Amino acid sequence: VEVLSGVTLSGSVVLADKAYGTHDIRTYIESQDATFCIPPKSNTANPWECDFYQYKERHVVECFFNKLKQFRGIATRYDKLSRNFLSFAFLASAMILLK
Repeated sequence: VEVLSGVTLSGSVVLADKAYGTHDIRTYIESQDATFCIPPKSNTANPWECDFYQYKERHVVECFFNKLKQFRGIATRYDKLSRNFLSFAFLASAMILLK
């Protein structure tokens, strides 16, 4: 919940893995006027509804980060300053999207 508190969630859909399906996280997302698309674990006592068609979009994000990690400077973070690292991440993202 600490990580999500730094992000504005209102009006968005949070796509997450089964590990993030705890009651605290789900109630925090709903309290921020957002919806969640988190599949329940198989051993959950009270499973909730999950739109698996929407959950498949998470695969696109995962593939993008895998392509981003193909760049050596991002995978190993050679840059000392965070602004240099972020600028290279933007450049690599643009190269991936233009490819």
